[in-house]
Amino acid sequence: MMLSFFDQFMSPTYLGIPLIALALSLPWVLYPKPTTRWLNNRLITLQGWFINRFTQQIFQPLSLGGHKWAALLASLMLFLITLNMLGLLPYTFTPTTQLSLNMAFAVPLWLATVIIGMRNQPTHALGHLLPEGTPTLLIPVLIIIETISLFIRPLALGVRLTANLTAGHLLIQLIATAAFVLLPLMPTVAILTAVLLFLLTLLEVAVAMIQAYVFVLLLSLYLQENV
Repeated sequence: MMLSFFDQFMSPTYLGIPLIALALSLPWVLYPKPTTRWLNNRLITLQGWFINRFTQQIFQPLSLGGHKWAALLASLMLFLITLNMLGLLPYTFTPTTQLSLNMAFAVPLWLATVIIGMRNQPTHALGHLLPEGTPTLLIPVLIIIETISLFIRPLALGVRLTANLTAGHLLIQLIATAAFVLLPLMPTVAILTAVLLFLLTLLEVAVAMIQAYVFVLLLSLYLQENV
């Protein structure tokens, strides 16, 4: 029986138990825990440098109230990067290709930023729905459009991450299948296809990291509007 290209995105099960929970817990096992020693090994030092640079880049424009989110967003960044990178390994499952999982990340965090804005500065938060200097006739229309755009934000976060990773995995599988089929028929074309596959894999590694960064960056921008 021929398998569909989309079968790779089905959540694997074993004895009726979904293994997505195992895939989600794996990143926390891979990262070393910081120690209280004065001297650390190279891996922990590199990990600490990366987290410090990331938090400085993300939270520099934010006020002090937004700095409370540093641990949460830095952990989310590492978590998403690890899930995306592990999904590029052969015979693995990528949980972030599931829209339900990405929406489970996006909706609560987006809703938390909105609630913080409504609680701390409701006038400023509601002011985003109506730009200054709007003509009187356009006020009802703009309020509706801005409200819709506000509620579309979590959907855009989840769909962007899902679509980019799904498209990349499909391209890799299509080109790998083409190289395998062309190998006995046209070896030269198959080798060129394999080179293209290698370059695409490098591109997907970059996409896996960039999409995790964009996800957290957009959340920080939403937070910046409300603190």
